[in-house]
Amino acid sequence: MRKLLMLGFLIAFGLSGSNFANAADKGVQVVADVAHQRVDITIDGKPFTSYIWPTSLKKPVLYPLITNEGITVTRGYPLEPRPGERVDHPHHAGMWFNYGNVNGFDFWNNSDAIKPEGRSKMGTIYQKKIVSTKSGADQGELVVDSVWVTGEGKDILKETTRYVFSRRKDARIIDQITTLQALDKAVFNDDKEGLLGMRVAHWLESADEKGGIFMDASGRPTKVDNVDTSAATGVYLTSEGVKGGAVWSTRGRWCILTGNDPDKHVVTIAMIDHPKNPGYPTYWHARGYGLFAANPLGRSIFDTKQPAFNYTIPKDQTATFRYRVVLFSHAAGADEMNKEADAFAAEYK
Repeated sequence: MRKLLMLGFLIAFGLSGSNFANAADKGVQVVADVAHQRVDITIDGKPFTSYIWPTSLKKPVLYPLITNEGITVTRGYPLEPRPGERVDHPHHAGMWFNYGNVNGFDFWNNSDAIKPEGRSKMGTIYQKKIVSTKSGADQGELVVDSVWVTGEGKDILKETTRYVFSRRKDARIIDQITTLQALDKAVFNDDKEGLLGMRVAHWLESADEKGGIFMDASGRPTKVDNVDTSAATGVYLTSEGVKGGAVWSTRGRWCILTGNDPDKHVVTIAMIDHPKNPGYPTYWHARGYGLFAANPLGRSIFDTKQPAFNYTIPKDQTATFRYRVVLFSHAAGADEMNKEADAFAAEYK
């Protein structure tokens, strides 16, 4: 099974002969392939993830995310649809970073499914430059530049993101440090669609999720189809002890999603917020149908008793967001996660 997964990764992501040789090296390898719009990350020759910016998406993403046991935790659709999985929200691909309302433009919901008459209100994030790559025994790094462009063709944010890929025992870790520079005054209007998100595999969905109609902030409906949830095992838990579907719209410094795949491999995906982030502790935009997101920039949208946040970056000023995502090959608990969150806070002061 694992050999088949590795072969599928190499075929699907088009590793060239030279990249394959690099991928076979020990340690954490970060290998750029600009011609194919991708950077591949492997650990001891086994696939971990890839940073990709295909023309079919409206932002760069990390896709797929794979545990040390070779288990893929991200949904295949829209890049590689799999039998039995949901095919809603075509903008939910891998793991991404964007927002639903910046100066009135929607970066979160943009995809090829948007009708031509609605595209002027959308936003696109364009990959511009691979600044640097670094491989190492237990850690690798990737630094990239991109630009946020409105549907009217105006650049409003320059983004520089540093990814740190590492391993520890049966865990694989992604630290994402993103700095946004406002090219004009940028207002992140209070909105539920943000900020760091991923769409998980079908077996990590909630067993009691039946689907329905979900509206974005602009009133656009998206139908989430009812599917067979007999294999769905995912359960959310936050640092505040909130569990399952009740997690949505609550705050906490970490949130985990634990489940087991059809072969009974247990996986926990953890998202950890950082005390220096705007809006800390984040709200959790976590849905039973498989959307797992940290949104520190919504407030009144999640709690109507609160005033709107409307976080603003003045022209030429910057804001930095720091997140840790961990893939554990075991069921992580609160004590372990509190230690992980403490360590993350201390590491990036």
